[in-house]
Amino acid sequence: MDDAELSPSAAAHRIGATTRSVQRWIALGRLPARRVGGRWRVASDALDAFMASTAPTGAAPTAAPVMHPQASPAGTALGAEIGGDHEIRRLFVANRGEIARRIRRTAERLGIAIVLPPTDGPGALDLLDVDAVVAAAVAAGADAVHPGFGFLAENASFADAVEGAGMAWIGPPGAAIRAMGDKAAARRLALDLGVPVVPGYDGADQTDAALAAAARAIGVPLLVKPAAGGGGKGMRVVRAPEALADALAGARREASAAFGDERLILERLVEGPRHVEVQVLFDAHGAGIHLGERDCSTQRRHQKVLEESPSPAVTPTIRAQLADHALRLAGAVGYRSAGTCEFLLTDRDEVFFLEMNTRLQVEHPVTEAITGLDLVEQQLRIAEGRPLATSQAQVDAALARGGHAIEVRLYAEDPEAGFLPATGRVEHLAWPTGPGIRVDGGIDEGSIVGSRFDPMLAKVIAHGPTRPEAIARLTHALDATLVLGLTTNLRFLRWLVREPAVIDGQMRIDALGRIWPPDDWPERSAIPARAWRAAATALADEGWRSGWRLNGAPRVRLATDAGERTVGLEPGPAAEGADEAAVVVVAGVAHVDVGGRSVPFRLAPAPDVDRALRTAAAAHEGGPIEVISPMPGAIVALHANVGDAVDADAPIATLEAMKMEHVVGAPFTGRLAELRVAAGDQVARGDVLAVIEP
Repeated sequence: MDDAELSPSAAAHRIGATTRSVQRWIALGRLPARRVGGRWRVASDALDAFMASTAPTGAAPTAAPVMHPQASPAGTALGAEIGGDHEIRRLFVANRGEIARRIRRTAERLGIAIVLPPTDGPGALDLLDVDAVVAAAVAAGADAVHPGFGFLAENASFADAVEGAGMAWIGPPGAAIRAMGDKAAARRLALDLGVPVVPGYDGADQTDAALAAAARAIGVPLLVKPAAGGGGKGMRVVRAPEALADALAGARREASAAFGDERLILERLVEGPRHVEVQVLFDAHGAGIHLGERDCSTQRRHQKVLEESPSPAVTPTIRAQLADHALRLAGAVGYRSAGTCEFLLTDRDEVFFLEMNTRLQVEHPVTEAITGLDLVEQQLRIAEGRPLATSQAQVDAALARGGHAIEVRLYAEDPEAGFLPATGRVEHLAWPTGPGIRVDGGIDEGSIVGSRFDPMLAKVIAHGPTRPEAIARLTHALDATLVLGLTTNLRFLRWLVREPAVIDGQMRIDALGRIWPPDDWPERSAIPARAWRAAATALADEGWRSGWRLNGAPRVRLATDAGERTVGLEPGPAAEGADEAAVVVVAGVAHVDVGGRSVPFRLAPAPDVDRALRTAAAAHEGGPIEVISPMPGAIVALHANVGDAVDADAPIATLEAMKMEHVVGAPFTGRLAELRVAAGDQVARGDVLAVIEP
């Protein structure tokens, strides 16, 4: 190569910019370059002329300084001298659902054209196929790609491929994703930086013997978790040494399915901590700030349910400690864009680093509410090469007056059946409004919710000047939310925000498992008479009237999953009533709101001999019982053989759905008489998996 010509990386090093920036300037024609053997080369004099032309009047065209993340306030780094690298005009969103709509909202406000690819039906884009997504973005004429969260958002190869195709990547560099995506390496980095981690094992030897030896050294209880991913997937708690082998096998299966990597980490189980995380923003020039903390302690199976900011438990001293840890960790890997460092906080004020999520978090709206910042806008501006426009002092001032924000996640799942995913069609939908209320929704009336994607439907966020007011607003908002046609966790969320542990700010990551379901839930969740009456009236009005009586009011026999009942259709105002439940009828099914749960009512079929025999058999305590699949999925493991004696709740089969595993247990102590599935089989909800007899 001619000494007067530089590669993009050498040119970037010379002027203190990033290689991506130089490649972008070349692609846009702003920086003259020529191809030599398929590679771009930049003449030194052309580079000097370009720097001179972009510097402000009177500024010398010299290399900009490289800044430590905390060296000076944001907004004084390189971008302030040479401006943004690239204006984003057309943005491809490599995602779907509520986060795709959320990104679109900001992009349209900024005048950026948006491309949302089809993800269902014919021509659907596979959001896990790197080559296909990059090709679709290029074909759409996009000059930037936002991954959202999930799918390929934390895939370093995807980030590299996007930039390699000449588009801006809305996220951190691939190297930073790799550094933090490897949880074992991230633990070691934290230790090198003086950031505490939970004692455990993250070694390269992943044999069963090595892991068993490490487990003996750590002692029980311990936690098994994947080394290559987060989000709670693949995590197992081991409380007895004899349970380790099954935990390792299950964690490896789930880790391989979710992350393509079977490596595991073992950690001492920290009992009853809080989960607290710190939001950071870094620009491409080394400047970084934190945006305060979020408390995500309300969880089930390591999946967040409710998030709030600020944490009700974090003192100013702990807040400063958490922020320092987060900024040092992110700065050490050359971070850029929005990211989140997650920690455990014990009641003794111990802080342990867990992991860094190198993407926009699901719960980012609570941070936006208390800081007044649009994090998607910040990501886009950072990707354009602009310096941070907000200083830490400005953020601290905003946090001091920002009040409190709380978010809950609305899922298509059944908390009353072990939080199993639910499917169906949204037949009726109503979102709340009012001061401080925000809904990030991903569904409309008519939307089909299947089992292919994550079951999150929406997020409901409430912001208020104080924590009690934020909780009160969220409570009213959930009471005003209505989803009919499929099962959701709305009734559970209404219960949750009224729980004393939530109201008092005393939730820990294991608390939900202790308080849900409450002992009186069967009484609380019983279908009230007004719901039966609303269903009967609605079905009759739709022409499904039956069961007429001579010289009497008509009546109908209705059936639900909870049983059957004959309901009389009394004429007059009493049958209408101002307190009647919300209902919608579709194809002979009345979907009725029962305290936030959509309950389907149908006309009961006419009695026949077969039905009578089945009812009698079910009532007979000495007969065999079928073990039913509670959800659609794949059988990944069987835990018993025909003829085996099984205890009540002993595992019979493990299903995988949405890359999470669910164990189906025996309904009572008995003998496994039949096994009707094999490993690898696909099953539907309601399929018979096995038969148990006393």
